[in-house]
Order: sequence, then C-alpha cells, then structure tokens
Amino acid sequence: MGKKILVVIDMQKDFIDGALGSAEAVKIVDNCAKKINNAKAEGKVIIYTRDTHFDDYMTTEEGKNLPVPHCIKGSDGWQIASVLTEDAPDSVIFDKVTFGSRELGQFIADNYSDAENIELIGLCTDICVISNALLIKAFCPNTPVSVDAACCAGVTPAGHDTALKAMGACQIHVTGEGEEPWR
Repeated sequence: MGKKILVVIDMQKDFIDGALGSAEAVKIVDNCAKKINNAKAEGKVIIYTRDTHFDDYMTTEEGKNLPVPHCIKGSDGWQIASVLTEDAPDSVIFDKVTFGSRELGQFIADNYSDAENIELIGLCTDICVISNALLIKAFCPNTPVSVDAACCAGVTPAGHDTALKAMGACQIHVTGEGEEPWR
C-alpha cells in the first residue's frame, strides 16, 4: 500500500493576516496545525507550496488582475506560518509562480504514483487549492484526492463553497464540510 500525502497550499503570512489576509484564513491556522501534526505522527509525507512573486509583480498578468503585491520572495509575507513548519526541516517546499504548480504534480506522479491518498489543505480554496487539486488529479487520475474544507479558506466564504462544489464534481473528495471554524 502506498504512502499518504498531505499537501499544504500557500499557508503564508500574506494570505493569513498580511496583504491578502482574511478573518477566515486566520481561523483555519489551528485546524491546519493539528492536521499537520497528526500527519507527522502518522508518518504521512508532507509537502508545502509557497506562492512566490518578485519585484516585477505589478507588471505580470496576475499583478494586472490583482494589483496587490504579495508573497514577494524573501519578504516576511512570503514565509509559511512558522506554527505550520515546526519540526519539519526536511519537508519539501515548492515555490510556485502561478496558481497551480506543474512541478508539484510531476513530483507526486514521479515519486508517489502509488499513493493511497493525497489530501490538500490551505489557501485560497477558490484559487490555489482548487488549481493544485485539479492538477494533481490530472497527474494522478487513479489516486484518491481529497480536500479538508475545515482546513481551507477562500477569498470569500461564497468562493470557498463554490470551489468545494467544483472539486466535488471533479471527483475530489471533500471532507470536513460544515466544520469550518467561521460558520
């Protein structure tokens, strides 16, 4: 039987309480910390993504559509919340310059094609979580992929709900529904 994988999407300071932070994002940090600690105790593989932009952000397509500089490489806001990375010095981190990480999908397909389950948590449900969940599903179509709704937050609660429904329609299993701490 293959490994179980936990993918932590963009749990960075700028998305929690920084430039693009929200009350919903702040409220899921404890849930995510518990999920990560349980995953460590269970021997799951933990992989992180980190949204990564540069000083030219405002000239990029994303910057033109979302004119709020965030997650600039090396900045405080670019860092993953330290409570989520404690005792995880060997964790794999993918710096991604767009919503979905092809490198993440390829890494999982190359190294964990026999995974028992791939679970995603993080921010933002309606942008990067859904993008990476669908991308992983494309790379690993016969592997169960799930998203824990109680460990995700969207740009808005409505966007979060819409993304969960879209992922469910694409055979990504949604768990933790109705357990979101802000409801």
